[in-house]
Amino acid sequence: MSAANLCADMKGRRVLVTGGARGLGAAFASALIQTGARVVITDILDDAGRALAQQLGPDAHYLSMDMAKPEAVRQGVDQAAEWLGGLDGLVNNAAITNSGGKDMQDIAIETWDQVMAVNVRGPWLATVAAHPHLATSTTGRVVNIASDTALWGAPRLMAYVASKGAVMAMTHAMAREMGADGITVNAIAPGLTLVEATEYIPQDRHDLYRNGRALQRAQQPEDVCGAVVFFLSDASAFVSGQLLPVNGGFVMH
Repeated sequence: MSAANLCADMKGRRVLVTGGARGLGAAFASALIQTGARVVITDILDDAGRALAQQLGPDAHYLSMDMAKPEAVRQGVDQAAEWLGGLDGLVNNAAITNSGGKDMQDIAIETWDQVMAVNVRGPWLATVAAHPHLATSTTGRVVNIASDTALWGAPRLMAYVASKGAVMAMTHAMAREMGADGITVNAIAPGLTLVEATEYIPQDRHDLYRNGRALQRAQQPEDVCGAVVFFLSDASAFVSGQLLPVNGGFVMH
């Protein structure tokens, strides 16, 4: 399928992007708007989310939603579906790191639980809430954003790595459970990407990625957008339960 056909295929698609106020989520929302999709962005960064939605135009909407609060997730997904008149796609992008730079014995139990609540329980509950809406669509798609850190065992990042490994495992189970309704579920594992959330990462980790990639350059948010659009489009209609690393060849899966 050509790029032009892929964009035409996405025209009018109704997509919810969690954690969409900045970074990768903002890049996904922008790319989807460019393909002609209609998008609801959710986040807890309200000022940034509203500003982005205004910038993206009338087909973008912002909704405040805390992934750590189960009832807020359910209500938020239902609200997004009401605004859009249904849902064709869900991008589970919202996540926190919080354990970066700490050895595993130094991570507080409260931090571990917070990371799991947002990064694992949040996407599970968002997908559960979106399921009935996606089931009424002829193009129901779920895209889970994992991380290649769970593929190579990145050190000093234990809670985040464990949470993203769980997202990969959930993707397989979700695909089997939702396949009966014609819904595909796939995951993308980006590498270290230059966004606000990775500004804290020391230079030696950036160098490790750059030097270890087959494509030896910094990874930008836009590098991941094509994979997201692909998994939301008809081009991937018979692809489900799969994991696609998008990291310039740092990890080859």
